Amino acid sequence: MIIVASQRAGAYALADHLLNDRDNDHVELHDVRGFVADDLRGALTEAYAISKGTQCKQYLFSVSLSPPQEAYVEIEAFENAAKRIEEKFGLTDQPRAIVFHEKEGRRHAHVVWSRIDADSMTAINLPHFKTKLKDLSRELYLDHDWDLPNGLRHDGGQSPLNFTMAEWQQAKRTKLDPREIKQSFRQAWDQSDGVKGFQAALADKGYFLAKGDRRGYVALNIDSEVFSVPRWLGMKTKEVKDRLGDPDQLRSVEETKALLTQKITDRLKDFVSDVDTRHDAAMQPLTRDQLTMRQAHRKERTILKAKQADRWHAEDSARHARLRKGVGGLWDRMTGRTKSVIAKNEREAWSAHKRDQKQREELIIEQLRERQGLQRSIAALRTKHIRDRRILAREINQTLKAQARDPHSYEMTRDHDHHPTRYQGPSLGL
Repeated sequence: MIIVASQRAGAYALADHLLNDRDNDHVELHDVRGFVADDLRGALTEAYAISKGTQCKQYLFSVSLSPPQEAYVEIEAFENAAKRIEEKFGLTDQPRAIVFHEKEGRRHAHVVWSRIDADSMTAINLPHFKTKLKDLSRELYLDHDWDLPNGLRHDGGQSPLNFTMAEWQQAKRTKLDPREIKQSFRQAWDQSDGVKGFQAALADKGYFLAKGDRRGYVALNIDSEVFSVPRWLGMKTKEVKDRLGDPDQLRSVEETKALLTQKITDRLKDFVSDVDTRHDAAMQPLTRDQLTMRQAHRKERTILKAKQADRWHAEDSARHARLRKGVGGLWDRMTGRTKSVIAKNEREAWSAHKRDQKQREELIIEQLRERQGLQRSIAALRTKHIRDRRILAREINQTLKAQARDPHSYEMTRDHDHHPTRYQGPSLGL
């Protein structure tokens, strides 16, 4: 499992985040241990109240446990991972809550501990927890026989597809997956051995090389979004300059923006919008199916929960009826029969609890499989959208080259399906 953790405060905000069912298909409070309250908000509020008797500001330890996309993981595996974290950091007896989230056909867990030892009124120290949890994450992958991500390998395999939060936010603004952006830059770099080749390879992917404000290399896309070349290549600035030379040979960012503004007409930008509009229209039915499925699954779980509650109440009443009252009850206590009945009731109650848990798990597995089928359709459509944008970027680059030769001879036009694949003027090909 990929493990992400943080020491934090903000009990109210964390409870609201973990119970958020708007961004998740299903949310389940699985376990609350060591708190007086049996609900998440009450439990985390207790942790906050106890922390006020100490100097600790980050009184919570919040951990997310995320298995691979296609893996189904039993509840016991999540609980075991939480137990191993407790043992590693001395949190075994600390108050704890576990919340399950289901989204896009996969289930992951959030575990929150109070760091405050109520006996000594001190905060439990968690030194180097990120490094230790990375090691534990690797152990869990190996224990479950899952393929190790490159970031967890010990043989030096460093994934070129890793990206920072800043890169992710920038990619979100441009509607591109950051892994796709990083891969485009890396492929262009691998295909070239100098600045001219790299410039041409980037242009084929819809990025235009320029000189940055600090004399470094940057690239612009057709929307004039600026990308740091070393950052997206995952290299040092010196390494890039050693191959490409002095960036002063290139246009500045402002000059490149002006060139793009001059070359890329409103019609070309309309084609970019058309791709996104067609994608949004194609995604709408799947989004409706996603919402319908979420509502249906929640209803199924509500019905099952109500039926199990009714059955539990009936069975519990029957178990209590075995304990006689009055003179008979007094005789049963004297003869030891009451003790025997209580033991039998406890065994039956535990068996009923495990039976109900198994029924819930069977329903969850069935729903996850159904959700994964829909998610494959969504993923296929997203892949098609990326492919369409690649084709569009290549065609825009070809049009720009044509305009550079003769700005008045080439104009992009739509065909009857609104695909940007037909031109007035000589054929440019793909």
